[in-house]
Amino acid sequence: MELHHRAAETVPMTNPDRPAPPFGRALCAMVTPFTPTGALDLDGAGLLAERLVAEGCDGLVLGGTTGESPTLTDDEKTELVRAVRAAVGRRATIVAGVGTFDTRHTVDLTRAAEQAGADGALVVTPYYSRPPQDALEAHFREVADASGLPVMLYDIPGRTGTRIEPETMLRLADHPRIVAVKDCSYDFLGTQKVLARTELAYYAGCDEHILALYAVGAAGCVSTVANVVPRQVADILASFEAGDTARAARLQLRATPLIEATTAAGLPGTVTVKALLNALGHPAGPVRPPLRPATPETTTQLLSLYKNFTAL
Repeated sequence: MELHHRAAETVPMTNPDRPAPPFGRALCAMVTPFTPTGALDLDGAGLLAERLVAEGCDGLVLGGTTGESPTLTDDEKTELVRAVRAAVGRRATIVAGVGTFDTRHTVDLTRAAEQAGADGALVVTPYYSRPPQDALEAHFREVADASGLPVMLYDIPGRTGTRIEPETMLRLADHPRIVAVKDCSYDFLGTQKVLARTELAYYAGCDEHILALYAVGAAGCVSTVANVVPRQVADILASFEAGDTARAARLQLRATPLIEATTAAGLPGTVTVKALLNALGHPAGPVRPPLRPATPETTTQLLSLYKNFTAL
């Protein structure tokens, strides 16, 4: 319960019917900073995490898609959790990306994340092998049974090739440690069906859906663009929660050009966000291959959109 109380204090509750979110409301899908030679930059990770928390993020997701999880070693994932926990203490929750295409490996990473001090585990749908729904359900249950960490399911069929179908979500909701979903399904109807019938805490995993999903009862967001505009992302949710829905809508719409440029313009969000962070002098460093850095022209365009948005 300490986790829930800590998260609830960050954004004042004005609606007693909305349950306290399990991992906070404004979560950032944090990039993983690297040194110029591509090594893990733990000092940079700590500095970036401190800035994100100071500017409104009450949760950090480490080693996820934006965190370049496929290129991180198991030891690096654990070291990252330890370093960020040391930097932010208990001012924010830490959700560790532990999902792989191998159930045994995912179980091992979940246990390691728990020992390193994570508050939760982000478990992506197993990719490449495309398991059927019954196998998918068994995978998530085995991972959830393997540790004491609460689990956030990560539904992103555009990357994994497999959807967590709503009926599967409904069954998984009965597991006491499966408590949340990072929703990148682009199935708003399916999401609402699960929200209406379960207590799963849904988090918008696509920045263009932050306000829309929150308005129908989601817990918050896991945002990529929050790496560069954490205060503004948190403000969308805080404005809606305070009853100023018009302001929340204005903020969401004003963010649209930047959101489109960072997450929907043909480059992975990791590439665009790291380009912006580097240009702004924040810890980020290069991306790891096979990703390639943004061109100077793309970086200039991103920086212009960032300045236009933050000047409003």
